[in-house]
Amino acid sequence: MNEPDPHRAHVDDDADEPTRDAVVIGGGAAGLSAALLLARARLRVAVVDAGSPRNAPAAHMQGYLSRDGLAPGELLATGRAEVVAYGGELVDGTVQAALPGFRVRLTDGRVLRARRLLVATGLRDELPDVPGVASRWGRDVLQCPYCHGHEVRDQALGVLATGPASVHQALLVSQWSRDVVLFEHTYSLSEVEREQVSALDIRIVSGEVTGLVVGEDGLSAVRATDAVVPRTALFVFPRFVAGTGALTELGCETDEGGYLVVDATGATTTPGVWAAGNVVNPRAQVITAAGAAAAAAMAMHQDLVREHVQRAVETKRHSPGAPDSSSTAAGRR
Repeated sequence: MNEPDPHRAHVDDDADEPTRDAVVIGGGAAGLSAALLLARARLRVAVVDAGSPRNAPAAHMQGYLSRDGLAPGELLATGRAEVVAYGGELVDGTVQAALPGFRVRLTDGRVLRARRLLVATGLRDELPDVPGVASRWGRDVLQCPYCHGHEVRDQALGVLATGPASVHQALLVSQWSRDVVLFEHTYSLSEVEREQVSALDIRIVSGEVTGLVVGEDGLSAVRATDAVVPRTALFVFPRFVAGTGALTELGCETDEGGYLVVDATGATTTPGVWAAGNVVNPRAQVITAAGAAAAAAMAMHQDLVREHVQRAVETKRHSPGAPDSSSTAAGRR
């Protein structure tokens, strides 16, 4: 007779697993902000985090009021400590699937049960296949002008064109430096785009970019088909991929870009599931994601309170000795 598979048995039998009020999937700024609010509301909340934040390559985090210049890892460490201080639970692991009934299955076989879910799984950046781009990502190969523009102000900047968003990026970057080069790379600019770029004195370099020149002090030049152009920073617009892979079985609606569709409170189209951060909005910076997650957590808590009140009323109505509502109503008439 075959021996039972202990891994499979643990996955399927989670009867001994306590049901949390909420499980937050994703432990970045959004997930931790939501968990902090929920833990302060005295809910049983667990945060599941795989430990691979999107902004890990960056040395500093800018634009977060009172935390400007802080290392991303330091923000997360502080946030984790705050969540734990209020009784929140941190679960290190990767979510394999979030299942109907709010069961969260991890890749190591553990299953967490919850009354509500909050998704803060963010997105990942798919970078152009140009030698050197991945290794310099977050240092002198950058994406967001609002995150890094001030730090490279007045330098020799480049923008790698891979689509229309890259042209928009170049127009923005020109606000931080008068020396901006747009590398056409794999994208053919329209006449309108070419006119806009030229109007801001952004130089256009034709030909595909074949690599970066990196010295001891970092990026020094960008190598194109017909030229090597000195640059100290290169902006790249990656392809964004929303972190919804483990959520398929929940049935949450996504938009044409693959991001979760939510209402003004952060509620998804699946009742009991909220979402916030880059899994909803690819433009959300750290401070934006944290704020949206706090708002979503408030809405979730209020939904749990409504459920609690409804159950309490029903219990009271059907408890022994409860007054007959119909006779009470008749007496009032």
